[in-house]
Amino acid sequence: MAATDSQRRVEPIEILLVEDSPADVDLTREALEDAKVSNNLHVVADGVEALAFLRREGPYVEAPRPDLILLDLNLPKKDGREVLAEIKADPALRRIPVVVLTTSEAEQDIVRSYDLHANCYITKPVDLDAFIEVVRSIEGFWLAIVRLPAE
Repeated sequence: MAATDSQRRVEPIEILLVEDSPADVDLTREALEDAKVSNNLHVVADGVEALAFLRREGPYVEAPRPDLILLDLNLPKKDGREVLAEIKADPALRRIPVVVLTTSEAEQDIVRSYDLHANCYITKPVDLDAFIEVVRSIEGFWLAIVRLPAE
């Protein structure tokens, strides 16, 4: 079992970023490139694409299973709340940790996200340096400290 754990740590962490803002995608990518943990960042811009990626449908047939999902709530085509509900209702996907990373500070969004079994809810800071620090803290906690399920 120790060999499996060691092998697991050597493999890059697969992260799915569901974000429609190109600027936020760039900032997230920049913050993760500095990460101490090797990772592969996959980006989709709307909720429909996110579910296709997760279900390995259409152009995402070869998509890896993410170890972590960073999910914006305000997305085109299919809202992040709907995406979260579908992920957590699907037995094949529900164990993947979902970090809601959004601009919304609305209490109703926070409560609804946790009701839908989000693993955590983080409001994106407006300040550039603070945003990068938030992404680094997500990386530090979810990718370096937390033990993620193999599948």
